[in-house]
Amino acid sequence: MPNQPSAPESGPPASTVVNPWLIAVVVSLAAFMEVLDTSIANVALPHIAGDLGASTDESTWVLTSYLVSNAIILPVSGWFVGIFGRKRFFMLCIVIFTVSSLLCGVAWSLGFLLFARILQGAGGGGLQPLAQAILADTFPPEKRGLAFSLYGVTAIVAPSIGPTLGGWITDNYSWRWIFYINLPVGILALLLVYRLVEDPAYISRNVGKFLRVDYIGFGLLALGVGALQILLDKGQEDDWFGSNFIIALTVIAATCLVSLVIYEWRHNEPIVDVRLFKNGNFAAANMMMFMVGAISFASTVLMPQFLQTLLGYTAQKAGIVMSAAAVVLLIELPFVGQLTTRFQARYLIAFGWLALTSTMYLSTQRIDLQISFASATWLRILQYVPLGFIFIPSSTAAYNGIPGEKNNAVAGLVNFMRNIGSSVGTSVVTTLLARRSQLHQVRLTEHTSSLNHNFQNAIALTAKELAQSGMSWADAQRHALARFYAGLQAQATSLAYIDTYFVLACAAALMFLLSFTLRKNNPRAAAKVAVH
Repeated sequence: MPNQPSAPESGPPASTVVNPWLIAVVVSLAAFMEVLDTSIANVALPHIAGDLGASTDESTWVLTSYLVSNAIILPVSGWFVGIFGRKRFFMLCIVIFTVSSLLCGVAWSLGFLLFARILQGAGGGGLQPLAQAILADTFPPEKRGLAFSLYGVTAIVAPSIGPTLGGWITDNYSWRWIFYINLPVGILALLLVYRLVEDPAYISRNVGKFLRVDYIGFGLLALGVGALQILLDKGQEDDWFGSNFIIALTVIAATCLVSLVIYEWRHNEPIVDVRLFKNGNFAAANMMMFMVGAISFASTVLMPQFLQTLLGYTAQKAGIVMSAAAVVLLIELPFVGQLTTRFQARYLIAFGWLALTSTMYLSTQRIDLQISFASATWLRILQYVPLGFIFIPSSTAAYNGIPGEKNNAVAGLVNFMRNIGSSVGTSVVTTLLARRSQLHQVRLTEHTSSLNHNFQNAIALTAKELAQSGMSWADAQRHALARFYAGLQAQATSLAYIDTYFVLACAAALMFLLSFTLRKNNPRAAAKVAVH
């Protein structure tokens, strides 16, 4: 068979010596450390701002700077592998990430912290795709689903526990320890990667081949992705296209990214292999991963924000709700990995999107100001469980029909799309919440005019109760109006959450239809071929 000689090259030379699951744990550990840092600093921003003498708005650049540098490195990680080799580049990323974490912890000013976060994001940008590429080469196709179930812990579990862990560390120790905890993990991961991981033959013989730097491609990528990340992060804060700054970023991002695709498509040695998108199955799988990132991060933003702002939960109590779903997903992922060896990936993905559509729609029926802690916990679990059925098969499907030597480029683009999706999803739901809250507040205030006798009677009754408690009549009326206005705002905001969950349900429904465009695969046949 013509494709038989290439099979050994897709696995690591040491596969007969080192247990592949040990390699999987090691590389996933490094990736988990990096993904955790995308969300662990969120709750520490007020502490960072106070300690470093920065404003709240300035402190948000601690998050943005990391995301920008991280997103720039993700799609070019495959190109760097061609220069350094995968093992050496993976170790270099771990070193940069670990050292920059130390620099973040000792930062004495906001400027130095931002510099360290840029370095940290650049180092972390290579960890996710390289970990996935190593898993793709370490395990044969019929076992990739199982391997990616372990990687799924880093990609969709870590972001949900990051804020909880970050809040606990900040409250009990110091915000600096959210960065210091990376040091022992990074050192351990570096030593284990050095001892256990080896490059497959197709990488070893091509190291140094791509020595010419594609300055134009990298420049277009850096400007385009950087502008895109900043506008997504700052768009709602600056009123989107009401801001000249956001308009300028939009023009820069659109121009650079379109030019990047055109330029790289014609380039012989592209820094980003955009020609992979000619494969319809790869393009569809990337769209799936984009939406996984968008919906998973959007829902991760929505639930704790709802519980804290409207129901008065503490960050720790809201974190328990989120962590319960993460624990369930940990149990689920190996089960889904087993299913990928028995069922077509597109059927599992379709089931996941259908289940996610149902749970997001269920959220529109269950979210209200009277929801209990137990109900919120179960609702979050139901929202998160379908993601495992989408993430693992979609990751596996992205490699179908792609030559083994393209695994690094595939992993870089898949993780890039998921990360950009997370930024888009967060930005969209933040904007939806703000705009729909304003709309519902306007509509609800139509019923609070002086001509509405029910409203006037309710105000008078509340004022009377307050006056009987010792307030003057004037103060009682003001407090009564304040109570009703606070209640009106809460109702308007809760309706905005319902609208946002409905939009997520519609998006998931569209993905359910798209899932049937994925290429058919026969996992049972693949398993038989592997045995023989």
